[in-house]
Amino acid sequence: MTQFSNSMRSDYSTESYFGDELESLSWYHHDLSRHAAEALLLSNGKDGGYLLRKSHEGPNFYALSVRAKDSVKHFQVIQKGTGYSFGFNEFPTLKEFVNHFANQPLIGSETGTLIVLKCPYPRQVEEPSIYESVRVHTAMQTGRTENDLIADAPSLGTKEGYLIKQGAIIKNWKTRWFTLNRNELKYFKDKMFDEPIRTLDLKECSAVQFDYSQEKVNCFCLVFPERTFYLCAKTGVEADEWIKILRWKLSQIKKYR
Repeated sequence: MTQFSNSMRSDYSTESYFGDELESLSWYHHDLSRHAAEALLLSNGKDGGYLLRKSHEGPNFYALSVRAKDSVKHFQVIQKGTGYSFGFNEFPTLKEFVNHFANQPLIGSETGTLIVLKCPYPRQVEEPSIYESVRVHTAMQTGRTENDLIADAPSLGTKEGYLIKQGAIIKNWKTRWFTLNRNELKYFKDKMFDEPIRTLDLKECSAVQFDYSQEKVNCFCLVFPERTFYLCAKTGVEADEWIKILRWKLSQIKKYR
């Protein structure tokens, strides 16, 4: 057998080993984007929650995304030889990497924020707990089981309130009254108006996530084929509630297609 073929087999064995190791990690999120990672950790995660994802830097590059209070920091992890490197440190496996840093702070960005890895964010996540009381209440009244309940039921996933919306052409911000019912998100000029300015069909929406590209705080966006809608809530908690319920809607739409 040639030296070339032996080298290829060795490279394949190493690649297979790393592939198996990554797949064994429940918190490895494959091709999750940077913005999607931020949305997941900020909407459902906890302070110190973390996940690993692929990086656009190259095939041997990964990004460790960690929630630090109300923001998410990203750290580069590189696969080198038979292990992984983080900064000046080398680790034979990712599990040893996490165990090593579980009790030691990570220094994030130039602000010097200290972050401790506390809890991994799994690929499979249960539905947000804010819906449990609604689902149980509906099931008890109708006599149906949880599996019979779908996103179209009027008593599930309804929400309303004021949000600040960015204009499509002139990028100014205006306060609008929003209502979420079934798979429709409507916004009105004000609460007392009967006719909406526009109705958004969530079946056409591909993503809902926090947004940090705007100068305002507590912003999130809804991605549609023809346009991305930028919205801002008064508080981070309110923005988080909107994102949770909208993302749950999208998951239900995808589930029952």
